[in-house]
Amino acid sequence: MADGARRNGPPPFDRPFEAEDTKQRVYGAVLHAREPMTAAEIAERADCSEESARTHLSFYADLGIVIRHEGRPVRYERNDDYFEWRRVNELARGHTVDELQARVSELTDRIETYRDEYDSDSPADVNVLEFDAEEVDNVYVDLGDWATAIEERRLHERARRKVAGSTAPSHS
Repeated sequence: MADGARRNGPPPFDRPFEAEDTKQRVYGAVLHAREPMTAAEIAERADCSEESARTHLSFYADLGIVIRHEGRPVRYERNDDYFEWRRVNELARGHTVDELQARVSELTDRIETYRDEYDSDSPADVNVLEFDAEEVDNVYVDLGDWATAIEERRLHERARRKVAGSTAPSHS
């Protein structure tokens, strides 16, 4: 592979944070973790010393980005509530109440279409085994999109309420 292609493309799969500083590599390792991990496991993924990982993890725990689970050994995991809060705030800062309401309505329509199509209230209620083998892949795509639409609607609605609350007239 040419050097130019490497610089412009994604990082190597085995070292995705290679160009980042230690603090960013620790952050990335936590973000990609699927379960609580020890500082040593995070340090290995972040390609840094265990002490450096602990220092940065302590900082991230103080900010609420990671959750520290006491025990032997101490384990750390990303705080999904923090990232949801951050996403809602980004939506609220970047959109008006009307824009957020329009997106909520659009997502509601998409969810209703899936409910009608699959005669079910939730993607979790759909039995994929009831479909022909050649349809299964498309059903999984639909179910994933449906679940994403439900989650996005929830976040957009939270942001809409936040913006609406911050722009409500004062009663003083």
